Amino acid sequence: MNELRTELNIAEKQKSYAKYFDQPIAKPNEELMEILRKGPMNPSEALMPENVNELLKDGYGPGETGYCVLPNGAGYVAVNNKFPGVTLEMIKWWFAWHGLEDLRYMLWFRKGHYGISVSEEDRAKILDPNTTMLEKFQDCTHHVIEDAGNGPEDIEISFLKTEDLGFDMDTFNSKSLVVVAGNGISQARAGGPKAPAIMIHLFREVPGGIESRSRFWMGYHMIDKRPVKLLPDKIQIPIQAPMGLAFHSVEEYSNLAAILPSLYKEMEGKIE
Repeated sequence: MNELRTELNIAEKQKSYAKYFDQPIAKPNEELMEILRKGPMNPSEALMPENVNELLKDGYGPGETGYCVLPNGAGYVAVNNKFPGVTLEMIKWWFAWHGLEDLRYMLWFRKGHYGISVSEEDRAKILDPNTTMLEKFQDCTHHVIEDAGNGPEDIEISFLKTEDLGFDMDTFNSKSLVVVAGNGISQARAGGPKAPAIMIHLFREVPGGIESRSRFWMGYHMIDKRPVKLLPDKIQIPIQAPMGLAFHSVEEYSNLAAILPSLYKEMEGKIE
C-alpha cells in the first residue's frame, strides 16, 4: 500500500510548479456550495445513466448541482463547475499531464489528493508524442489516493473513450465538447468493500471559459457501453457518500480552475 503523502519531498520542491502546491487553496464556488448546503436534491431531478444524451442538449436541465440517493439505492452526484479563463485544450492537457507523478495530482487539491500512479504501459503511451491528447488518458487507468469527502481511499479510475459511454456520437461530434469519464473502484483505507461508480465530466464552452456538467452514479459501472447497476438489490448507499463527493468536487475543481490557466501557460501545453 502506497503512503498517504501530505508533504513534498526535496526533489519535488525544486520543480517550478511546486508553487501551486504551496499557495493557498482557492475558495470553492460559493454559489454551488450554497446549493449543496441546502441538503439532498429531489431524486426525480436526477439524470439516470441510461439518459446521458440529455447532457448533449444546450442549456441546463433540472438538478445541475446536487446529490441524493436514488430509489434503487445508488448514490448520485451532479455538479456544474465553472472554469473562467480555461479552454477545452487545457482540460485535455491536464488529464494527460497530471497522472505522471504525485506532485501533479497533489497540487490539484492538497487537502485531499495524496498520490497517483499509472502503469509503465500507460506512462509510455502518455509520453509518446504520436499519441493524441485524448488518447493520453482515455483507456488509461489512474491509481489515486484521495479523500473524496468520506476519508482517504484507494481509487482506481479506468478512463473510457467517449463512444463507450452511450452517447449519440453524431450529436456529440457536431458540438465542441470534451468528455472525461470512466469507471471507478474505491476502497476506504480503513477497510471495507470495494465500491464501483461511473464518473462523467462533460466540458463545454461558455462565455469567458468553460464549464463542466459532471455526474457520478455510485453503485454502477459502464460495461459494453451500457450502465450496469452492480450495487446489490435492497442495499442503499448512505447519503454521506454522495454528499461528501459533491462538496469535494466543488472544492477540487474550484482550485483547478484557479491554477490551470497559468500552469498550462508555464508548461507550454507540453507533456513530459
